[in-house]
Amino acid sequence: MTRLCTICARGGSKGVKGKNVRDLLGKPLIAHSIEQAKASGLFEAIAVSSDAEEILDAADRYGANILVRRPPEMATDTAGKLPAIQHCVKEAESRTGARFDVLVDLDATSPLRLPEDIVGAVRLLEESGVSNVITGAPARRSPYFNLVEVGEDGVVRLSKPSAKTILRRQDAPKCFDMNASIYVWHHNALFVESAIFQSDTLLYVMPEERSIDIDSELDFKFVELLMRGVSHE
Repeated sequence: MTRLCTICARGGSKGVKGKNVRDLLGKPLIAHSIEQAKASGLFEAIAVSSDAEEILDAADRYGANILVRRPPEMATDTAGKLPAIQHCVKEAESRTGARFDVLVDLDATSPLRLPEDIVGAVRLLEESGVSNVITGAPARRSPYFNLVEVGEDGVVRLSKPSAKTILRRQDAPKCFDMNASIYVWHHNALFVESAIFQSDTLLYVMPEERSIDIDSELDFKFVELLMRGVSHE
């Protein structure tokens, strides 16, 4: 199996300004994902896609093999991530002349993952033969027990009522939060179906402490605190 890692990072960020190159324990945020990809030992190439020169410069310094300039229409606040990943893969394959069997996208804002998580998610895909694998962590809230919605009539209801009464969260069906850390596809699945959820998508479960996606200043502080604790152990 030949494998490509993509890391797609926009220059614009509403929640945390310049977060993809913001310093986190002495290196830009995006550097942590590049180093994790390298440490996994899985990839023939690591491609970074961005609309920002400073992000591409940082990616180059920390060992990305392929730098892809993202088109402006794929870098807006409303643009989806899948087209950016597909564009990055096509550029990488065009430049290398290769067709990669397995495609892995790492979110630059999830630096708490370990190389072992990447290896585990890829192994799950390759051993199961499914179209794709996503990652998530056990959910703190359950739509069957304590996750609610307010209807148009103003009445509060459980998001997902159960046929039987559930008195404890532990008795509810297991639910997971997508942590946006690792996405793995077989090549055809990424380009033919062009969707995250496919008929045979599997979940690779990661612990909560490695599943924080940085979307706010508070998230950044939590991640920094956790990483400092690990580095001092």
